[in-house]
Amino acid sequence: MDQKTQMDLKGLAFIRSHVRHTGRTPSLRQIGSAIGYDSPRSVQLMLERLSKRGLLKYKDGVIKVSTKASDPVEHTVDVPLVGSVACGLPTLAQQDAEAWVSISTRIARPGHTYFLLRADGKSMDKSGIQDGDLVLIKQQAIADQGERVVALVDESATIKHFHRSGDHVLLKPNSSDKNCKPIVVTDDLAIQGVVVAVIPDPFSDQ
Repeated sequence: MDQKTQMDLKGLAFIRSHVRHTGRTPSLRQIGSAIGYDSPRSVQLMLERLSKRGLLKYKDGVIKVSTKASDPVEHTVDVPLVGSVACGLPTLAQQDAEAWVSISTRIARPGHTYFLLRADGKSMDKSGIQDGDLVLIKQQAIADQGERVVALVDESATIKHFHRSGDHVLLKPNSSDKNCKPIVVTDDLAIQGVVVAVIPDPFSDQ
């Protein structure tokens, strides 16, 4: 994700949060202050990009956040996007988040800590995780047999199916690529969390 797209995603999260808490759309000045744009024109260009992607409506200087008519009181929580799953240990500190994404509390249920990672590769494409998807992770250090987990092995993070057999852990891919092989782990394994949902990246150009 390039810097401009990161700023767009951050701006969208701020607008949604502001509307949810105040019932009003923020001004250009408020948006610029929140995401670090000094020029109102930069904010306008950001809103036009978001509008083209269908993530909100922006016309004649009026901002309208997209909502589902069938669920006008949808409750959401802002979840940090902390990078790509192939980039090593996720940075879970909120201040280091790449961006924030609003997720329904029907998926990210209250009482747990969640973060998002962007899938890199297709080692789990047959389990519904495509290259570039955003993967919602519930942060926890344990997993049940067969669950999709984010596991840290030798300081590299990967998403695989978790299987334990005696003293060994088998991290199994589920891929259309025959070159993807299971990983056998005896030590140096740390589970970062379990996969809760897979969300197509709204900022993908594909």
